[in-house]
Amino acid sequence: MRIGLINENSQAAKNAMICGALTKVAEGYGYEVVNYGMYTAEDEAQLTYVQNGILAAVLLNSGAVDYVVTGCGTGEGAMLALNSFPGVICGHVEDALDAYTFAQINDGNAIAIPFAKGFGWGGDLNLEYIFEKLFVEESGQGYPRERAVPEKRNKKILDQVREVTLHQDLVEVLKKLDQDLVKGALSGAHFREYFSRDAREGALKDYVLSIAE
Repeated sequence: MRIGLINENSQAAKNAMICGALTKVAEGYGYEVVNYGMYTAEDEAQLTYVQNGILAAVLLNSGAVDYVVTGCGTGEGAMLALNSFPGVICGHVEDALDAYTFAQINDGNAIAIPFAKGFGWGGDLNLEYIFEKLFVEESGQGYPRERAVPEKRNKKILDQVREVTLHQDLVEVLKKLDQDLVKGALSGAHFREYFSRDAREGALKDYVLSIAE
């Protein structure tokens, strides 16, 4: 599994700490972490949580990553932004129990963490516990296990609903958005390098690389 890490501007100063905790856990499971920044609060590319949603959708729909870890001050804005796009199911995760139940019940492909709200002493440890429980087992098995059958059925129903309500080609979605907003989301220092290397060949990759600075 390839996991993409994205930080927005208000919490960019925590990027190194978040990346360290995520990498420590991910490598133990044999997963790869790709850090898309922001890397510091002074980065030239300043991402908002709305742009986090754009970037996450591009990475997930292109196959550049299999999972996205992101957030903002409360985690709410990032979660809403990511869930605005096709191909993304993002959960709001504050602790290890949230992480485990979201993975097992909702079987999503992204999480949004509150990196300011309640984030004090031991925050780095809480991140490690979140990531450990998020990836500890194959996702989508249901919890509790005796509820696995109806929960899997409900997840399939949700997927069908989202297919109807969010059934749009992402390239067309990106074209309809403010282009400065989109280009800003794709302007990270290492975006072209990582995306060119990891994304699947196809129309989405071609379009993104044609507009990315």
